[in-house]
Amino acid sequence: MNATVMKDSIFKSLLLALASMVCVFTLASNTLAETIGGLGFADTTRHTTAMTSKDIFTIVGDQDLMSLPAINEDGTIRAIVEIPTGTSAKWEVSKDDPKAVYWEFKKGKPRIVNYLGYPGNYGTIPGTALPKELGGDGDPLDVMVLGQAVPRGEIVNVRLIGVLKMLDGGEQDDKLIAVLAENSPFSHIKSMAQLDAEFHGVSQIVDLWFANYKGPDGGMKGLGFSDADEAQAVLEAAEANYKPVK
Repeated sequence: MNATVMKDSIFKSLLLALASMVCVFTLASNTLAETIGGLGFADTTRHTTAMTSKDIFTIVGDQDLMSLPAINEDGTIRAIVEIPTGTSAKWEVSKDDPKAVYWEFKKGKPRIVNYLGYPGNYGTIPGTALPKELGGDGDPLDVMVLGQAVPRGEIVNVRLIGVLKMLDGGEQDDKLIAVLAENSPFSHIKSMAQLDAEFHGVSQIVDLWFANYKGPDGGMKGLGFSDADEAQAVLEAAEANYKPVK
């Protein structure tokens, strides 16, 4: 085989290899672009390895999530991530099966936030329930955890730094604000004042997001932030009022 023929053969082999790689990449892209519940790429959001997919709308584990204590021995708080940072599918811990997290349905369709994705990991604090007379809705406390996206269903340790006072349709609907307790750019933050001093604009982003994510007529109104002490008081009241399901 002369040099020209050999070069042609090598060139053809390279072209075939490249074509194969393009096909594989295209197939992978098509798979990743699968639309679920009206959202493209919805299947690419990771969930915790402690849970498995029951179906495309439900993940299930062995742990009763609501039976977990809200407060760790070191003072950090447990938070169950339902909606990872940057995503817009409305998942939540099931009230019927506290071992499961599911994509919430409304009017027969999976709920999607028709806005920018959540600016932090949104979730709930186990072992809590804040009654209406204390400014809650009887459900476990909501919490926004600032930091990188955490897999859905993951239980993370967080530090409370404040609470966003909100009205939803005229009713109080406050959101606890927290940071990942370790391995995050926000882990050292202990207060809203420190957050504002070191991460300019973050609190305003969170405030604006909650005020607008339901649309211009969504009934959400921000009333400003309170600091970590009030957030801790809200948590302790909700923990005291929690009654485990027997």
